[in-house]
Amino acid sequence: MFRAILFDLDGTLLKIDMDEFLKHYFNAMAEMARLSGYQEHRQLVEQVFASTWVMIANRDPRLTNEKVFKDHFYSFWPHLQDDLEAFFERFYREGFPRLRNLCQPIAGIPELMQALLQRKVKIAIATNAVFPLTALQQRLTWAGLDPAAFDLITSYEVMHFCKPHLEYYQEICDKLQVQPGDCLMVGNDMGEDMVAQKLGMKTYLIEDYLIDPGETGLKPDWRGRMPDFLVFAAKCCGIAGAAPSKAIRRKTS
Repeated sequence: MFRAILFDLDGTLLKIDMDEFLKHYFNAMAEMARLSGYQEHRQLVEQVFASTWVMIANRDPRLTNEKVFKDHFYSFWPHLQDDLEAFFERFYREGFPRLRNLCQPIAGIPELMQALLQRKVKIAIATNAVFPLTALQQRLTWAGLDPAAFDLITSYEVMHFCKPHLEYYQEICDKLQVQPGDCLMVGNDMGEDMVAQKLGMKTYLIEDYLIDPGETGLKPDWRGRMPDFLVFAAKCCGIAGAAPSKAIRRKTS
């Protein structure tokens, strides 16, 4: 039994097309900025995008992702930081919730989480740490989950690295006080999630909304669709005594 299970969020615990979601996300941000009187509303979105990539590339352990993002963003933004901080707070309070119709919960996920938590397994929501906590908490709620139930949510306020850097996964282990070999990483992205095996974690690739850039050289320890994983989790964590289905495949090549 694993001491900790790390779950990616988007496309793993929540049904979502991230390309479509991000398009609406940035359009909603730009429109709210325009209505708030920012003539540079398109420039704002472009700078958010650019500063996000700077944050993803950062590997300085002294800096949180939030600090990297804001230091870069505000070095290019011509308005007062306090004013824009208030704008972002309002956007995540009023604009972001309107994106909920772009997502759907996945059957069985809330019950799985409840069962795992009862087994005292440490659970981390190991989404890429590029969003503020409120954006992740809201998406967890859309998935039918209680954000307060988890041991860690990798928001940009608390993390110092992003996927696919191995430092991101080591930081999660440090925060959970577990060794990589005691962990299972569950996600739908071959490149960003399955890379955790290079640190010594076991990996399970969720194929329902698979993202596979190809040529990663990575082979997940297990793979299957979400119903297969639910049965796998029941077996390996002693939940309800279920046996694995035939669709679960170990180290396929």
